[in-house]
Amino acid sequence: MILVSGGAGYIGSHFVKRLLQNRSDILVLDNLSRGHRESIPANVEFINADIRNYVELKDSLSNYKIDAVVHFAAFAYVGESVENPELYYENNVMGSFNLIRVVKDLGVKSFVFSSTCSLYGNPDNIPISENEKVKPINPYAQTKLTVENILSDFSISYGINYAALRYFNAAGADTSGEIGESHDPEPHLIPIVLQAALGKREKVFIFGDDYNTPDGTCIRDYIHVNDLADAHISALRYLEDEKKSLIVNLGTGEGYSVKEIIDTAAKITGRDIQSETTDRRPGDPAVLVADNKKALDILGWKPEHDLESIISSAWNWHKNQKY
Repeated sequence: MILVSGGAGYIGSHFVKRLLQNRSDILVLDNLSRGHRESIPANVEFINADIRNYVELKDSLSNYKIDAVVHFAAFAYVGESVENPELYYENNVMGSFNLIRVVKDLGVKSFVFSSTCSLYGNPDNIPISENEKVKPINPYAQTKLTVENILSDFSISYGINYAALRYFNAAGADTSGEIGESHDPEPHLIPIVLQAALGKREKVFIFGDDYNTPDGTCIRDYIHVNDLADAHISALRYLEDEKKSLIVNLGTGEGYSVKEIIDTAAKITGRDIQSETTDRRPGDPAVLVADNKKALDILGWKPEHDLESIISSAWNWHKNQKY
């Protein structure tokens, strides 16, 4: 059985949907504080439990034969982590530690962890490889690095093999239109742009247009959520076959600026999208683009979606949003 923590969230729910194409023995664990029960297929077993409660977590999982864990459950708003680091250390670090301890006691040897490219902070080299120095610049990234370090120690001492998947900007929605990205508040650029296209917000704020980039706005590497989901499946297979741990970047290797996202969305939606330039946000690097050679070589994984496909799938979801 595959345990998916945070399986009712954005990336977790897309992973569950893709995994169902390969196997049916899936157990989703989520406290629904930020996930959506509607995003979990009816034929998938579900436990409503909180990873911050060790006793509840252990009681909930002790009767299952779990072969591997894919751990998505985390808070992931950088700004919120700066305002309330206690919340992030309690949930992301203590909660993850509880889960790792419980599955260790259950004899689980494969653990896939949802990490982040935020670990690299303001990188010295672009594109960013896994050899880039990790130097988190916010509490959210610090919590992810702490969990990676816990997994490293547990791997050495207890034989738990782990894959830490450091993603770049997850975006898009399942092509079926059944599930997609829904946050409140919404922190991510592409949904914000599409909300403006739908008239749900007046305009898009561009935080700085004086960066050292071709059009002055920040450049990011956007990766389709289904490509991310497929990479997690490849990571599970790697851990099962190779019996050793892995740290890998997940991105497309292509970067797009804020203005390029707005222009592409306007073309796809046929809508006029208003924008306004304002001050830079503290800590925003000018460019974050992945070197994904390691993922391509070791996992045999390749992203299938380009930017237009990402935005088109997200537009299809947002036009008919179900939750």
